[in-house]
Amino acid sequence: APDEEAEDEAPPIDTRAVPDSRLNEVMDAVGRALKANKLVYWICPLVEESETVDHLTDAEQRFDSLKARFGDKVGLVHGKMRGADKDRVMAQFAAGDLNLLVATTVVEVGVDVPAATIMVIENAERFGLAQLHQLRGRIGRGSEPSTCLLLYREPLGEMSAARLRVIRETTDGFRIAEEDLKLRGEGDVLGTR
Repeated sequence: APDEEAEDEAPPIDTRAVPDSRLNEVMDAVGRALKANKLVYWICPLVEESETVDHLTDAEQRFDSLKARFGDKVGLVHGKMRGADKDRVMAQFAAGDLNLLVATTVVEVGVDVPAATIMVIENAERFGLAQLHQLRGRIGRGSEPSTCLLLYREPLGEMSAARLRVIRETTDGFRIAEEDLKLRGEGDVLGTR
């Protein structure tokens, strides 16, 4: 019966967009989640500070600030790490030895930690729709309700606002791909568009 299948589905992911002026509130909320033994991803767009995009939070900086606040339960993974080191940190997170994982988009695919229920995506306005959808897919894999917070920098451009609206409204990958195509346009193979 179709009803039986529905029970196995994970509860929907509560996705909210939050301006980064409320970063302290988000950190407080993460602190409460950690006290309740929740596993939390904190996604950053860059590995280290670059001169060209100075306002983006880099993963190492965010890791330092979260570690200073929450201590040894905070881990870091990014694409410049050796594979073995990355795997070790991921295994510690999956085992619950670390319960806050600061990461770049290396966790976008192939990472399965069903106990992880909270994700903060910093500078969410910098990510494409497909990427936001993939990242958010790391949570909501278990039976616990999950929350995804999209931290964005104001003022939001029209395109970014539209992307964040779509990702908040649906978890349907097909609809997200359709909206992505609508927002970005098809482009043309030979031109620069």
